[in-house]
Amino acid sequence: MGTPIPTPPAVPFLGHVNTIDKDLPIRSLDLLARQYGEIYQLNVLGDKRIFVNSYALQNEVSDEKRFAKKISSNLNQVRNASGDGLFTAHVPQEPNWAIAHRLLMPCFSAANVYGMTDDMMDIISQLVLKWERFGPKGVIDPASDFTRLTLDAISLCAMSYRLNSFYREELHPFAIAMGDFLLESGKRANRPAIVQSMMTATNAKYAEDQKILAQLVDEILEDHRASPPEKPDILSIMMNGKDKETGLGLSDANIKYNLLTFLIAGHETTSGMLTFTVYYLLKNPEAMRKLREEIETKIGDRPMTSQDVNKLPYLLAVMRESLRLGPTAPARNVAPLEDTMLGGKYFVEKGTSIIVNTYNAHRDPAVWGEDAEKFRPERMLDGKFEALPPNAWQPFGFGMRACIGRPFAWQEAQLALVTVLQRFDLVMHDPTYELELKQTLTIKPHNFYIHALPRKNKPRLFALPSSSAGLRDTAQTAPAQKPAPSATVSADAAKLQPLYVLYGSNTGNSESFAQRLASDAPAHGFKASIGTLDSASAHLPKDGPLVIVTASYEGQPADNAAHFVEWLTNVEGDAFAGIKYAVFGCGNRDWVKTYQRVPTLIDETLAAHGATRLAERGEGDAGGAEFFETFDKWEDALWAKLSKAYDTTGNADATGLSVKIVSPGTARAEALRQKDTALGTVVENKLLTSPNAPAKQFALPEGMTYRAGDYLAILPVNPDRIVRRALARFGLSAEQEIELSTDGPTSLPVNKAVSVSTILSGYVELSQPATTRDLDILLKAKNSDSSLKALQALASNYAENVFKTRLSVLDILEENPDIDLPLSTFLQMLPAMRIRQYSISSSPLWNASHVTLTISVLDAPPLSGRPGEPFLGVASTYLARLQPGDRVQLAVRASNAAFHPPTDLAVPLVMMCAGSGLAPMRGFLQERAMQAQAGRPVAKSLLFFGCRTPREDYLYGDAELREWSALGVVDVRPAFSRSTEDSQGCRYVQDRVRHDRADVIGAFLKGGKFFVCGASKVASGVKQVLVEIIKETRQLDDEAALTTFEELMNGRYATDIFE
Repeated sequence: MGTPIPTPPAVPFLGHVNTIDKDLPIRSLDLLARQYGEIYQLNVLGDKRIFVNSYALQNEVSDEKRFAKKISSNLNQVRNASGDGLFTAHVPQEPNWAIAHRLLMPCFSAANVYGMTDDMMDIISQLVLKWERFGPKGVIDPASDFTRLTLDAISLCAMSYRLNSFYREELHPFAIAMGDFLLESGKRANRPAIVQSMMTATNAKYAEDQKILAQLVDEILEDHRASPPEKPDILSIMMNGKDKETGLGLSDANIKYNLLTFLIAGHETTSGMLTFTVYYLLKNPEAMRKLREEIETKIGDRPMTSQDVNKLPYLLAVMRESLRLGPTAPARNVAPLEDTMLGGKYFVEKGTSIIVNTYNAHRDPAVWGEDAEKFRPERMLDGKFEALPPNAWQPFGFGMRACIGRPFAWQEAQLALVTVLQRFDLVMHDPTYELELKQTLTIKPHNFYIHALPRKNKPRLFALPSSSAGLRDTAQTAPAQKPAPSATVSADAAKLQPLYVLYGSNTGNSESFAQRLASDAPAHGFKASIGTLDSASAHLPKDGPLVIVTASYEGQPADNAAHFVEWLTNVEGDAFAGIKYAVFGCGNRDWVKTYQRVPTLIDETLAAHGATRLAERGEGDAGGAEFFETFDKWEDALWAKLSKAYDTTGNADATGLSVKIVSPGTARAEALRQKDTALGTVVENKLLTSPNAPAKQFALPEGMTYRAGDYLAILPVNPDRIVRRALARFGLSAEQEIELSTDGPTSLPVNKAVSVSTILSGYVELSQPATTRDLDILLKAKNSDSSLKALQALASNYAENVFKTRLSVLDILEENPDIDLPLSTFLQMLPAMRIRQYSISSSPLWNASHVTLTISVLDAPPLSGRPGEPFLGVASTYLARLQPGDRVQLAVRASNAAFHPPTDLAVPLVMMCAGSGLAPMRGFLQERAMQAQAGRPVAKSLLFFGCRTPREDYLYGDAELREWSALGVVDVRPAFSRSTEDSQGCRYVQDRVRHDRADVIGAFLKGGKFFVCGASKVASGVKQVLVEIIKETRQLDDEAALTTFEELMNGRYATDIFE
């Protein structure tokens, strides 16, 4: 009877009900496809469903001679409102479908849809007006506003009825009821009838939603009958048309069903397509630039017309690629007309439900290549789209039951996208946002917010936090159009010289330096505005100096600088004439080839196109001892040059942080810094080897997803012991409330009462080494002779006395109690609390909503030799003390695109790591193990792992690693630095790689991909050994061996380095 179809473990009677995520089914289906491959089978309450996930099977079931559309259990529930409308009719059993299809198909001819252009542009202009009125600081929910747009457009164009959604604060009641109705319909399809019958409140809400939907349909019909439009519309055809084949018209009931179908399907999918397209454009600056260039070349500033539709090739490619990766209708249901063999080997009975998983079929490497997950519109250009295999691209369904309104949606989306991009520069509210999905009948981006910056030739900068506050924003649900904080620094003297500070930052260092420049500006005679580099794309100011502080991340710009760099590198001529600027770059010399790449690129490109350099570019090495000292010196030199160039007068009293005590500490302040929906939950705290090597398991916030190899960003709090030390130094009670105010930008909570312990715990870094600037401030404070000498001694050799020993400002104040430093100055000296990123050590195939972290806890004697308190790592201490049930502010951050396991399971992995660098490798192996257990053939991988001894810190050695070795997924090659007799005499990872070089070469020849995770010493040691192996085997000199390594490992060697 053929090859058995694989199926996950099931629960008796219920089957696989609990296998599917009730709120986001597509996530479960995607993960099952990645685990089981091209086909799997589920049993939901006795209903057998087969899921096909590959192009080959999608193509096969698109044969309408063998397979026909089957109304799924979800759509059967939707029939409660839409009956035998076009989308939910049983064919051929219900004849109304054929009548309606023949009547309405001509309504969507090219000529008829072109005739709807004016009405479409009418609604689009309302969206544009709304975004213009809210301005660049308004936070926009594009999914919500595109829903308004598409719902109003289908209503006006097809029914001559105005819903006026843009004149309402909330979505139209129909849109709200529709979303709730579709969501509940999907859930009801997977509930036992007896459970459903007991959900009285849910059932009542479901009935009320249907009533709201029906009310609007009745209102539209009554309005149409009372005031028929001068020009017949689609509703006119429904009401008055006669089928030429049968001579019959549509019944009143069927008119209502189809009217409702058009209102639902006619807007829901298009709004999703528009939102996905905006998301992918904002995540891919090159595509955004190319699309803008096409619009500016072919349309310019004039309104788009019907004559322009389908004549912008790159726009069409962008839309097709967006629909490939984000098909708003992610699956369709068919059934075989007779018993059949699927794929030549899987037997399927007549009438069995086959769900075509379009979402995964659109990612099949067999058609789309190994970069199938990447947004690349070029794959749809120059005849490539037309040359695709048959049925490879199916976002609109297939065959006679495909979307009847595709031409309408296609034109509407083109008009909307062109108009929006003509009028606005779009910027993500959270530059680090990674796609989350929301699912009803369709899928859309979830928790995705943007800013729309009117395209005018004047500066309109605004600052979006990149580190701690940025994490808080990603986790909260932003209300539509919530005002963002102003980026302009207020200064009392209106005559101050304008200064513009731009930053590109992921981890917060560059942003912190930029904020310091803006805060210090009034003291030097400047009025500063601060913003992200992306907020200044195509609009660099010329009425004041421009100071840029930015970083490189493996040679790439920061998330909030990517669009700026793409724009900058494609300008021509003297585009920057009249601009005066200075650049400071942050980087890490461990990435030798890409160190300072982006700051250098910006500096040289500005100069090459006519800008005037005011100061030599500064370079800060974040991995070096002089990182902060370097910036301090550069900043001092910059102010001197700016003051001379602009003839400004300094005023030391012009800036500062004000602290006012507002409570004696007799009552606790409510200090909710995060909405509960933003918080993850600790599920398990497990010691792997010793108390200093715990593994943490977190439940992610709803809608948050991850891939093996991604990071979990954690916003920690300072250890209690350090906070108590700070409170004691300033003579404060933990429960005292203060109110902060400042004229400069700050990450501290201002103009509201906050407990001092909240500020010291969660808003500032108390343990970071003091900078040379900090020492200068302390030297200028009121000091005794002894404290002055102590500070001068520290300053005499900053690198040895302060940075190397990690002396913090708090340490220095405690050692010198007679330094008279106000709390306000202390807080202003401290950098903002930064996020910490940890490699996730699990795979979503294990649990899509949970992640694990594998960490090492830093609790050691201080390097300074100060007696008493040990040095506590801020984040590791915070994580180590979390217990099950604790809530944590967190977010998933994508790792480098190359640092993920390949989709081809025949490709072996060669993984090299030490200590907690095992974390991502465990995720990779867990994923491969889950796939192997699902019956898929998996290549055996090599894991080179370094630790001290097999009994002390051999993480997962007696558990998963042993199990996965027995499964044939991995061959573990340990290197024990303190027990070399247990590791073939090898002390370090690179030693074991050299020892087992024959196996490494064998894995390479099989197409293996190499992954390294650990400290820079591990990465450099491994690379050196691999280069030596090439040198020996190919008889090359050092330089040729290194060149050959780079060539051979291009696309096959990924690193994740940490300190």
